[in-house]
Amino acid sequence: MADNKFENDRLRWQEKMAYGVGDLGYNFLLNCTTLYLLIFLTDVANIPAAWAGGVFLISKFFTACTDLITGSVLDSRTNLGPRGKFRPFLLWTIVPLALINTALFMSFDLPVNLKTVLFTVLFMLFGAFYSFGNASYGAMVPALTKQLQDRAELAAWRQGGANTGLLLCSVGFMPLVLLFDTPQAGYTFTVMLYSGLGALAVLFCYSQMRERHVLPPAATPPNLATFRDNARAVLVNRPLGVLALANLLTLAAFNTKLIVQVFYAQYVIGDVSMIAYMSFISMGCIYLGVLLVPFAVRRFGKVPVYLAGIAVWICGDLLNYLYGDSAIDYILFTSLALWGSAFVNSLNWAFVSDTVEYGEWKSGVRTEGLVYCSLTFCRKCSAALAGLIPGLVLAWSGYVPNAEQSATTKSSIANLMFIYPVCALVCAAILMLFCYSLTESRYQQIVQGLAERHSKTADVTS
Repeated sequence: MADNKFENDRLRWQEKMAYGVGDLGYNFLLNCTTLYLLIFLTDVANIPAAWAGGVFLISKFFTACTDLITGSVLDSRTNLGPRGKFRPFLLWTIVPLALINTALFMSFDLPVNLKTVLFTVLFMLFGAFYSFGNASYGAMVPALTKQLQDRAELAAWRQGGANTGLLLCSVGFMPLVLLFDTPQAGYTFTVMLYSGLGALAVLFCYSQMRERHVLPPAATPPNLATFRDNARAVLVNRPLGVLALANLLTLAAFNTKLIVQVFYAQYVIGDVSMIAYMSFISMGCIYLGVLLVPFAVRRFGKVPVYLAGIAVWICGDLLNYLYGDSAIDYILFTSLALWGSAFVNSLNWAFVSDTVEYGEWKSGVRTEGLVYCSLTFCRKCSAALAGLIPGLVLAWSGYVPNAEQSATTKSSIANLMFIYPVCALVCAAILMLFCYSLTESRYQQIVQGLAERHSKTADVTS
């Protein structure tokens, strides 16, 4: 193995754990809106399904654009203190984010059009604060470590935290809501609880992390920290572009399933409480997948493991569509699909860290923030689609809140759960198989080349 000057620069397991706790907190906040906001808007706030889908479209597209601004702001920071380049944004954004998240699930006695505008504005504010906080959280990985194995393990810990947040939100949310006499009171209390716990988790992550590899402002070549140069550096980053499109597809599939599963459980299976025990069983399979990621990557490499995860995910969804008539079969096939998704979602974060070094090697400009936020731009676009498409399909199929649904509506819900994700996953697999060229060996060469380049630059400036 080639010599690596960062060989001994390894993270402690406590730091990796704390990093995972950070995404646990962010997923407490995010999954309240991802899983339950659409059904809250249609069934509690009494907003038409198509309008509710529009709330997601406008808000998520706004947040996607905010991500690009966020990346430019992060990369342009020059007054760096001992807390680092990215960590402070975790501290500055988390409290407003928790408060806005709670407000999204409160009752407003207003006309439908005004309520729709109000929820759109609140969701836009939620997205803006989430963008600055979560983008900083993700973009700081290259500043934490240069080690590929550490990055793979950070990705696994992050996915573990994300899955724990998803698990606890799936298992505990609706049972808590159903404890109250009215859905409105139940939703407000439950979101307030999850938002508070999420804020505490992010603050814990902030307190435990340390950025080790942030270039001081003086070491940055002049005139490079501009939006034009940074944007050009991102545009020539081909692996990032491929990864961003693949993320748009896989996250559109995953988020659509998360949003629609409440409708599927309530109106197709006829038991909304089953989400709790279904999630508990299927999330165990996700944990197993996350635990296997570092070992699988060491043995086979990231791209083969990623593609294998997509294949398993597709098999689970197709089996569910064809044979998942009973609750037991549905849980079994869903667990298989989510096991495959664990590999895909975990490795997305490891891939994006690698593209930071590729972008610097290719263009001479290091843009952790804009690279990360370019990826999240596509992820937010996928979230916009995941809210808009179900809203439009439900409206087109004749969805009626809190009532027995027609056969057409039930069929549409099933298609959203299984067929639409499969189509998106096939496209993502084709992209990564034929267009993503940043292998592990090439990455090691790039890192060594950058280390030599930085050393020469330091010699010249000293």
